[in-house]
Amino acid sequence: MIYKVLVTKDAENDLDRFIRYLLFEKMNEQAASNLLDDFEVTKEELSMVAERIKYSDNTNLKEAGYRRIIFLKHRYFMMYRLEGDTAVIDNIFHELQDYEKKMK
Repeated sequence: MIYKVLVTKDAENDLDRFIRYLLFEKMNEQAASNLLDDFEVTKEELSMVAERIKYSDNTNLKEAGYRRIIFLKHRYFMMYRLEGDTAVIDNIFHELQDYEKKMK
C-alpha cells in the first residue's frame, strides 16, 4: 500500500529550525540543501513502508500509535502515526534530542 504523507505544522517548524541552524549558525548552505534532499527522499520512502516500521519502544508513544523513521543519510528522524491511508509526521528530531520528553 502506498500512503499519503502529511507533514504537520510542528514538523515543518522542526525542519525549518534545523535548516536555519545549518544556514545561519554553521553557515553551510550545502549541508542545509543536503538535509532538505534527505528529508524529501525519506518522506518518499515513508509513503512505501509506513505500516512496516515497528511502533515506538516508549510505552506512551506506542499507545499513541507513533513510529519512527530515520533519515537515510543524516542523524535525524521523523515521528509519525498512521491515520487510515495517511502517514502523519508530527515531529522531526535530531538523534541527540530527548524526543520522548518533548512528545509527552
